[in-house]
Amino acid sequence: MELESVPGVGAKTAAALRELDDPEAALRDGDVASLARAPGISEGRAARIARGAIRAEHDDPGGFTATKRAREIHEDALALLTDRTVTDYAAKRLATIYPSGVRSRIEEVRAFAESAMAREPDPAVLDALSAVEPLSEPGDVRVRDRCLATRDAERYADAQAAIPEVSVEVVDDARQLAELARSYSTVVALDEAFAGVDVEGDVRVEPNALEEPESVVPERVLTFFARNRDRIRAAAEVHRVADLDAPCDLETLLSALDQLDEDGSVSGDEELDRLATAVDDLDAAVSTAESVANDHLREAIEEQDVTIEGTDLLSLVERGAGVDSLLQRELADEYADAVEKARDHLVDALALRDMEATARRAFPDEPAYPVEHSEDVVARLREELTAARDQRATRRKRELADDLAEIREEAAALVDAALELDVELAIARFAADFDCTIPELTESEGVAIEGGRSPLLDVPFDEVEPVDYAVEGVTVLSGVNSGGKTSTLDLVALVTTLAHMGLPVPAEAAQVGRISELHYHAKTQGTLDAGAFEATLREFGDLVADVDHRSPAAADGNGTEADGDGPAAGTDDRPVMVLVDELESITEPGASAKIMAGILEALGERQATAIFVSHLARDIREAAETDISIDGIEAKGLENGELRVERSPVKGKLARSTPELIVEKLADDGADDADGFYGDLLGKFE
Repeated sequence: MELESVPGVGAKTAAALRELDDPEAALRDGDVASLARAPGISEGRAARIARGAIRAEHDDPGGFTATKRAREIHEDALALLTDRTVTDYAAKRLATIYPSGVRSRIEEVRAFAESAMAREPDPAVLDALSAVEPLSEPGDVRVRDRCLATRDAERYADAQAAIPEVSVEVVDDARQLAELARSYSTVVALDEAFAGVDVEGDVRVEPNALEEPESVVPERVLTFFARNRDRIRAAAEVHRVADLDAPCDLETLLSALDQLDEDGSVSGDEELDRLATAVDDLDAAVSTAESVANDHLREAIEEQDVTIEGTDLLSLVERGAGVDSLLQRELADEYADAVEKARDHLVDALALRDMEATARRAFPDEPAYPVEHSEDVVARLREELTAARDQRATRRKRELADDLAEIREEAAALVDAALELDVELAIARFAADFDCTIPELTESEGVAIEGGRSPLLDVPFDEVEPVDYAVEGVTVLSGVNSGGKTSTLDLVALVTTLAHMGLPVPAEAAQVGRISELHYHAKTQGTLDAGAFEATLREFGDLVADVDHRSPAAADGNGTEADGDGPAAGTDDRPVMVLVDELESITEPGASAKIMAGILEALGERQATAIFVSHLARDIREAAETDISIDGIEAKGLENGELRVERSPVKGKLARSTPELIVEKLADDGADDADGFYGDLLGKFE
């Protein structure tokens, strides 16, 4: 698939998508999670790109939702689904499912939906999903203690692109390489020519480093897993609770994650912890060791009687001897004990092993009071401990990064599978909540719904009365006010839209003829002015015109197709469904009946499926030059001023209006109609 051929993908977006391992597969699969990992592409944009790619893959011209009300029905259908998602990802992923007139696309989603409906929405799984999010790529990793070095300008550019986390330096000879080694703790030379060069410091010659960036910057992998640790753990929990087959061994993955701190450093290594603690506690341990020695020596001096004869004292003074000489002469053993205690404390406090000999030299044998450490020796000990700590940390980072790099793709697949499960469970919950079934999509015109209940009504779903309704060709739907005509129209639109999305519908059974455009015109509030009335008529004029004469500019008014909006450029095979709610409200009733009769006749010639809700059914039939079907939502009568309605339309029945029912009730009451006034009025309705 050529990336630039996907609607909405330009050169810049294509370049970002090429950063992915397999962008073509992600586009074909509508994989929003993978697409959103491309630099600068949000999940919302990834969903739009995926939708465009799906259309391109199925050669889908779009334009199914051809009117504002049709788009609202699609949005309402999506909302019913997204309300049942746990993750933001699933809501955006569901946005890639759109109504289409292309059979291959519908069948693709139907297969997915049928599989999803077999899922059991376990509350424990939904709870585990709440912590799952798409993996993020850290873009702020910088490593300043090492660098890459090369003599080749072209390789310099390659190195900057392959491993941007470290500095890249150009060097001409071993002298410049040595200068770098004094500035960085590690220098990785990329040129084979530097092999065998004797340079002081940690200089490694690795010509293949650019092919194995994790060996140079293990922080890349470690930071990725550290940032995504909680998400991966949550995905693992989803797999455990949902009993899903994991793409990797979960115990191995979780064990590796347990070795990471939040900042990407290695944890759980006792030797590394010992060395790090020794570096941090060195100064305090040295100070305490001095105190131990001096306390011991002070006690020894206080407890011992030291007698110096005058001639001895005079001799010491004449020789310039001080306390040191006195200690060496009179308290040599006590001083040796004090120094040994200081050395033992330093070694024990820092848990020193290989560096014990260096630590013991920190307190010299020559007597002195107070006992003091050798600053040079302590500095050397600090250098040795720091070097050992850093070497251990680097080695452990590389080891852990190697282990994690091997399961990085599996970890991503683990999270993706958990997110996709949320998409499936949303469909399963939608189907269960609204008693849905997979509809039969036919190539014939019309729609047939058995036991359909609309979830769009402002009443609890279990209180919605089921509706049976079937339509072929063009029909006028009549009925009393508040009898459910608009609700029936919404139900037909919703079932048709969901069926063309490939999703289950809220009905016991349904057969839906395949269409490429749904034109739903909602009820207009008030009479339109002349300009608006003309525009409305033009819409119907375009609709019934020969499709070969339709301009491609009809797509959205300027020659481009909006995202699912507006009718697409036509073909000879472009079946449509037209739903209209009380078109008579746009102008005078007499004119409205004639206009609707003409529109219905034209739609009938086009073999469109059309339902017009109108109170002017009788007038329309009289104005039409051909037979037009009339169905009716029958009112059984009035009880205590309330209508009793049979919600399922009756085929071929002109339903009585509310005024007729009221007149009939009065006529039936003989006491109130002694002179036959109401009976005469009732006769006017025949």
